[in-house]
Amino acid sequence: MKTFEEHLEYAFRDKKLLENALTHSSYANEVRGGVSSNERLEFLGDSVLSLIVSSYIYENFKKMPEGELTRLRSSLVCEKTLCSFSRKLNMGEYLLLGKGERKNGGAERDSILADAFEAVLAAVYLDGGMEPARKLVMRFVLAELDGYDVKADFKDYKTLLQEIIQRNPEESVTYVLTDQKGPDHDKLFTVEVRLNSNTIGVGTGKSKKDAEEMAAKQALSLMGEPV
Repeated sequence: MKTFEEHLEYAFRDKKLLENALTHSSYANEVRGGVSSNERLEFLGDSVLSLIVSSYIYENFKKMPEGELTRLRSSLVCEKTLCSFSRKLNMGEYLLLGKGERKNGGAERDSILADAFEAVLAAVYLDGGMEPARKLVMRFVLAELDGYDVKADFKDYKTLLQEIIQRNPEESVTYVLTDQKGPDHDKLFTVEVRLNSNTIGVGTGKSKKDAEEMAAKQALSLMGEPV
């Protein structure tokens, strides 16, 4: 465990928390005797991870709309990304797996590694608080974002579409809200972008603005413009 703590760059005060975080359900079921799996820690770690990543990108990608922020966050907390974090920590080597699970390659299975990262993150959070948890997450997230060009990845699709349409002064673009569904706190809007009276793109989003951006993006794509 000490070697793994060195990989984490964090020393646990409560070593049982770390052991619990590394205990897969296959091992807990096999050993029994009061041994708990890391599933509850995984549940907590998922929320801690989301808060840390959401806070960072909210503060550092100030011009990015909600829909794009959601997509960026999803790319940073998805299974593929999390299991890559675990592999950098050599986590598979330290996981407590049942004999059958280990024999069948569980130590290298993406889903197990991703879940284990969330469980270990929760253990760090419970043992030391938010700061060491944030330090662990950002150590990997910053590497993922290295070279990420906000200006290149975020495009104002409505402005781009408007610039193209303005080349023909007789043409005009309008955005029409065609549908909205869901409760007030979680609505989904659908917008059509129309060139004169013809629909040239449809978009959905959690705000009218995001839906308009997505409609403009679809219109640009259908026009053969790079998006």
